[in-house]
Amino acid sequence: MNEFLSKEFYSNTVGEWFIALLYIAGAIVFSKVIFWFFKKVLRGFTKKSKAKLDDILIDMLEEPLVFAIVVAGFKLGVAQLTLPEVVDSALDKVFTFLITVNVTWLIARVLNSLLEEYVRPLIQKTESDLDDQLYPIVKKCISVIVWSLGIIVGLNNVGYDVGALIAGLGIGGLALAMAAQDSVSNFFGGFTIFTDKPFTIGQRVRISGYDGTVVEIGIRSFRLRTLDGTIVTIPNSTVTDSVIENVTLEPARKITLNLGLVYETTPEQIEQAIQMLKNIAEANSSVDDNYKVAFTQYGDFALGILFVYYINKEGDILQTQTDINLEILRQFNAAGLSFAFPSQTIYMNN
Repeated sequence: MNEFLSKEFYSNTVGEWFIALLYIAGAIVFSKVIFWFFKKVLRGFTKKSKAKLDDILIDMLEEPLVFAIVVAGFKLGVAQLTLPEVVDSALDKVFTFLITVNVTWLIARVLNSLLEEYVRPLIQKTESDLDDQLYPIVKKCISVIVWSLGIIVGLNNVGYDVGALIAGLGIGGLALAMAAQDSVSNFFGGFTIFTDKPFTIGQRVRISGYDGTVVEIGIRSFRLRTLDGTIVTIPNSTVTDSVIENVTLEPARKITLNLGLVYETTPEQIEQAIQMLKNIAEANSSVDDNYKVAFTQYGDFALGILFVYYINKEGDILQTQTDINLEILRQFNAAGLSFAFPSQTIYMNN
C-alpha cells in the first residue's frame, strides 16, 4: 500500500493526489452541511424574530457562503500539490478572481433583496406611476454597476491592466452607441415620457396619425390600443419630434355642425332655426353653456347655419351627439324647415 501511495504522477505522489482530493471532497461535503444548517436551523430562528433584515441576510448569505467553502477547498487541495510555476500562478489568479466574483454576487443579492423588501413597498404606496415605471430601470442599473465594479476589481487583483481595458471598453462603447443611435434615442424618448408626462397609461392620445388608449409604456416603445381594437407599437423617439394630442385631458369635446337650409327659407325662419338650436343646447345637461350659433354662409345650394357646442367631460359623447341631432331633426321637421342637398337649377334658352 505504501509503495502504491509513493508512486509519482506529474511530480506528485499518489498520496499527495489523494490528500488533495480529500480536501476538495471534504469542502463539498462541508458546504452541503452548511447549506442544510442554514436552511433547517438558522431560518427557523430568524422566522421567530419580527425583524426582516436577519431573514434577508440569512437567505442571501447561504449560497455565496457555500460557493466560498467549495473554492477554499479547491485552493487547499491544490496547495498540497507541487505544480509547475505557470500553472500554480494561473490557479492563484483564478481563485482570486472567483473570490472577488463571489463577494460581488453576495453584495448584489443583498442589495436586490433590500430594494425589494424596503423600497418597492414604499413605491407601491405612492399615487404616481412614474416611480413604479422607473423602479425596474434603477434596480437593473444598480445591479449592472455592482457587477461591473466587482469584475473590474477582480481583473485588477489578478494583474490585468484595468485602465487599458476601460479605455478599450470606452472606444467600444462609443462605436456601439454610434451603431445603436435609434435605441439610444428611444431610451431618451422613454425618459421624456417618464419626466414630462405628456400622457400616462390609460389615457387616450393622438400621435403620428394614430388614435388610441395607452396600454403600456416601455424603455424602447409604448403601445396604443386603437379605436379599432388593434395594438400599435410606437417608438419612444416619436415623442420628441411629434405633436401629441392628449384627448383624455380635454376639458370638453367640441362638436361643429354646419347645417344647410334651402334658399326658400325666409329670414324669420332663419331666426327661428337659430333660436331652436339655442334652446336645444340649453336643454341638454351634457352640453356646456359656451355654445355658438350663427347664420354664416350663402352657399352654392344652401343657407348655412353654424352650430358649435361643447360636451362636458362627464357626458357620454356619442349619446349626447345622438340626442342633439335627433332633437334638431324633430324640431326642424315640425317647424317646416327643409334641409338642402346638393342641387343645380338649369335654365334653357329657347
